[in-house]
Amino acid sequence: MAIRAKRVMGAAIRSGLCGLAMAVAGGFVGTPLGQAAPTNADIVKGADWKGMQTVKVEIKEHSYAPKELVFEVGKAYKLELRNVGEKPHYFTAPEFYKAIATRKIEAAKVGEIKVPYIDALEMMPNGGQLDLYFVPVTKGTYEVFCTIEDHRQQGMEGKITIK
Repeated sequence: MAIRAKRVMGAAIRSGLCGLAMAVAGGFVGTPLGQAAPTNADIVKGADWKGMQTVKVEIKEHSYAPKELVFEVGKAYKLELRNVGEKPHYFTAPEFYKAIATRKIEAAKVGEIKVPYIDALEMMPNGGQLDLYFVPVTKGTYEVFCTIEDHRQQGMEGKITIK
C-alpha cells in the first residue's frame, strides 16, 4: 500500500512540475507551447492604426478633464494631452505606461519620439501638447497624477482603466 501511494504522489508531482514547466516555456498563459509571447513591437505592428480612436485630455491648473479614462485591450489609440494652463504639468502614470505597447509620442510641429517605455510626460504651459500612440495590453486600473509641487494634493489626479 505504501509503495502504491508513493507512486501516485510521484506521478502527481511530476505532472505538476511538467505543467509548471509548460507554463514557463510558453511565456504566459494563452501562448501556445513553443511560441514566444508577442513583443510590444509585434503588438504595435499588428494594430489597426487606420481605425485608431482619439481620446483628448485637457490639462490645466490642478485638474485633468476628463479625470477618468477607459481603454480596451488590443485597440489602437491616440491620447492627446493638451495643457491649457499657465504652468507646466505632468501626466505621470508609470504602471499604466508599463501596461501598454507604445508606438510613439508626437510633439506637434516639433517631431516624434519612438520609445518602448516611459514614466511620465510633461506638457508645457499655454497650449503645449503631446500625442501618445499606443495599444493597451494589460487589464487593470491605474493612477495618473501630476508630480509638480503640491498639484496632486490639490486634486490633479485621475484614473485610467484598461478592460
